[in-house]
Amino acid sequence: MAKLRAPGGCPWDREQNFDTIKPYLLEETYEVFDAIDQRDWPGLAEELGDLMLQAVFFAQMASEESKFRIDDSLEAISEKLIRRHPHVFSDGTAKTSEQVLRRWDEIKANEKKDQGKPQLGRLDSVPRQLPALVEAQQISSKAASVGFDWENPEQVLDKLDEELRELAEARAAGTREEMEGEIGDLLFVIVNLARKIKVDPEQALRKTNAKFRRRFAHVESRGGFSPGSTIKQMEALWQEAKAHD
Repeated sequence: MAKLRAPGGCPWDREQNFDTIKPYLLEETYEVFDAIDQRDWPGLAEELGDLMLQAVFFAQMASEESKFRIDDSLEAISEKLIRRHPHVFSDGTAKTSEQVLRRWDEIKANEKKDQGKPQLGRLDSVPRQLPALVEAQQISSKAASVGFDWENPEQVLDKLDEELRELAEARAAGTREEMEGEIGDLLFVIVNLARKIKVDPEQALRKTNAKFRRRFAHVESRGGFSPGSTIKQMEALWQEAKAHD
C-alpha cells in the first residue's frame, strides 16, 4: 500500500482520501456478511483480506500525515482487550456473558473518565449513523443493562399486540405521520423481542431476504410473472419453492 500511494505508484490509490475510502469499508463489510451467510469459507477468506485492506489503507494515509501508524492501532486494541477482560488476564471475576458486558461498560466509562473526556449519557455512545435496525438493537441493549427492560418475552409480545392495535388506529385515521410513528414503534418492539429471545434481528432479516430472493427467483424461472399470470398461479409456484427450502 505504501508503494501504491508513493510517487510513481497507482494514480487511483494516490488520489484517495479518508472520505473517498469510507464507502469501500462499508461495501467490504457487507460482502463479508454475505460470505458468512452462504458458509462460503474460501470466499470469506478472500473477503476478510479485502476488509483488512481497508484498515491498511486508512492507516497508510494516516501515517503519511504523521497522525499514527497501523502498529498504533494494533497495540491499542491488544491493550484494550487485556484491560477489558480482567477475568481472563487479571484477578477479575465474570461467570456469565451478561457480567462480562456489564464489566466492559464499566471499564470503558472509567477509561473515558481517566482521559478527562466529558461524561456522556448511556446512549450517547451509540452512533446515530448506524443502520436503524442496528441502532435500535444497541440502544435497547444498553437500556436493558441498567434494568430498563421487560421481564420476559411474553411481556414484549403483549407490547407487540398493543403496537399493532395502535397501527390499525393510525391507519383508520389516515395520518401518514402517525402511521410512520407506529411502524417505527412496531419495529423497535420487534428488535427488543429478538434481543429477549437471543436472536440477532439484523442477521434474521438478512436470512429472510435471502430466502425471499430464492423463492422469488424460482417463481420467475417458472414463468410465474408472465403476462396473464394470476396471483393463484404465483402462490402455487411460491409454495413449490418453499417446499424445496
